[in-house]
Amino acid sequence: MTLSTKPPGFTVVIPARMASSRLPNKPLADIAGLPMVVRVAQRAMQSQASLVVVAADDARIVQACKDHGIQALLTRQDHVSGSDRLAEACQLLGLADDAVVVNVQGDEPLMLPALINEVARLLTERPEASMSTAAHPIDSVADFCNPNVVKVVTDARQMALYFSRAPIPCWRDGQTASGLTALPTPAPLRHIGIYGYRVGFLAMFPGLPPAPIERMESLEQLRALWHGHRIAVHVTTEVPGPGVDMLEDLERVRQLLS
Repeated sequence: MTLSTKPPGFTVVIPARMASSRLPNKPLADIAGLPMVVRVAQRAMQSQASLVVVAADDARIVQACKDHGIQALLTRQDHVSGSDRLAEACQLLGLADDAVVVNVQGDEPLMLPALINEVARLLTERPEASMSTAAHPIDSVADFCNPNVVKVVTDARQMALYFSRAPIPCWRDGQTASGLTALPTPAPLRHIGIYGYRVGFLAMFPGLPPAPIERMESLEQLRALWHGHRIAVHVTTEVPGPGVDMLEDLERVRQLLS
């Protein structure tokens, strides 16, 4: 990834909640001697962010962060989504409406600091965008067809047109009797789960009515598109390391960082 000019000051907020059906107490899972949420914050602190804060739903997460010199806020436990928790954190921090905040997921201990910078930079370059995110080219038919791999289609200025679990864009002439056997050109894009927001938009976002396409795809970012907001997409050739959803993912990350 080629770094451009340094983005103006921005804040990274890392939502972290203790409840996880697939991996209980996930934020505090040990990775090479440190809690996972601390690992995530340390990676984010390698970016150009002026402030990195963990927004937690449990005092144990806050204490673990403080024990390792990480700033943390205790937020409500009843938030429906990470963006709701992010909005509360921005309010507690007193961030201005025109400030830029980047949401780094609390289960991404291998997130690339340079990618955080690029997502923040996009919002300084694209005044028409309320949000920013990232994507990388897909290199396998299996990933393209996998509904757990979210795809994004962009316009000529790399603004998101649509996100989907389906293989988009649909390659009509690539279909065979046995299904899709090759990738279209140019390569389709896999969405990376990192978001930048303007704080003013983030404050109003949880109040927007959920969209039918959001419910159908189970993708919260579609709510923004449904209501006419633009999402800028940074396309990178570098792929972040694996996130942690299940115990198998945790073991993989432990091996990479041991």
